[in-house]
Amino acid sequence: MTLKTSDVVIIGAGPYGLSIAAHLRSRGADFRIFGSPMRMWLAHMPKGMRLKSEGFASSLYDPGSTFTLETYCKEKRIPYADIGLPVPLDVFAAYGLEFQRRLVGELEDKLVKSLERSPQGFCLRLEDEEVLSARRVVVATGLTHYEYVPDVLAALPEEFVTHSSKHHNLEQFKGRDVVVVGAGASSLDVAALLHEAGARVQVIARRSTIRFHDPPPSLKPSLLSRLRNPITGIGPGWKLFFCANAPALFRRMPQGFRLRKIRQILGPAPGWFVKEQVVGKIRLNTGVNIADAKIENGHVSLLLVDAKGTERTLQTDHVIAATGYKVDLRRLDFLAPDLLSEIRTVESAPMLSANFESSVSGLYFVGVSAANTFGPLLRFAFGAGFTVKRIVRHLAKSGNRTWPPVEAKAKVEETEHDQVAAL
Repeated sequence: MTLKTSDVVIIGAGPYGLSIAAHLRSRGADFRIFGSPMRMWLAHMPKGMRLKSEGFASSLYDPGSTFTLETYCKEKRIPYADIGLPVPLDVFAAYGLEFQRRLVGELEDKLVKSLERSPQGFCLRLEDEEVLSARRVVVATGLTHYEYVPDVLAALPEEFVTHSSKHHNLEQFKGRDVVVVGAGASSLDVAALLHEAGARVQVIARRSTIRFHDPPPSLKPSLLSRLRNPITGIGPGWKLFFCANAPALFRRMPQGFRLRKIRQILGPAPGWFVKEQVVGKIRLNTGVNIADAKIENGHVSLLLVDAKGTERTLQTDHVIAATGYKVDLRRLDFLAPDLLSEIRTVESAPMLSANFESSVSGLYFVGVSAANTFGPLLRFAFGAGFTVKRIVRHLAKSGNRTWPPVEAKAKVEETEHDQVAAL
């Protein structure tokens, strides 16, 4: 059977997949992109949420950076500020959809059921049973598939326990008792919106205190302030300046150092603007662990234990595990077992080259899947800028030699020397 063959296939249509596709299209590359555009934002994050990233750091990346979030907001007469005005979820999602319509063009809203090796590179089977071949594949699935629920809760029926990604509309919990587990951004966002929807909500957190992000600095900080606390697309401070400006250098650090910093830097602290929505309005059970969870008389019964070993029981109608995401390639169910076994990993995340290529030639991973390699920058949409420059240039060099040069306005990849010099 003769299969349709593409030079590049992109799996996933979030900020990373769409940004890469926009650049490939501008170069006249032979590619296809599969996935529902901005699905994670449209279906798996709570309606009414606001982004932690500032306005200037919440754009997708087209050649020349002409269609930014600021441009979109001006066109639609939507309030916008580079810093200090949180970006509503629905605005960001709508902007992503418009980006796709203008700069990506044809997108195939289909799921990839399987990806395996073939003599031409890779063979993909889609949900409509179409089979195609690709020389290179970029996996840009984002957080999809990586939801994490603690073992103590994972065994309970979904009727009583769900991950926060299962809820876009929280109105269904009006008048019900709900416990939200977690101390990060998603936990406090969900708790605030549940309270707003009329639920009786409590938060359970292992941390003794919940630390909210500080409000952003003034729009025009002094030179001294900028030197002490430089502003970056992922937050203020010199540590984040390094992570935002030198991801290629971060990759060259010893593995133990990288993994330790990934765990320590940019923890899941809630946004500064959520504090007033929860403090004094929602009960925060901090410094406790869930030792046991079971269903009793149609309710969830949680056994809580504090640092002193004191136990108490809390009953609720439903538990939402806002416990984040953990990259684990085994959760990508479209990867054929043989292919999965060939991918070198560290802590279940792929080990990647400087161009995002895995140990399987022609197979690339971007976004949060690449964070263990390039640092916390890759957890944010802002990281798509670095990713696009590097991966698109590499794809052009290693593949179809007929690709035209990048548009004049588009910046070329920075070298590691340039990034170090920027520090």
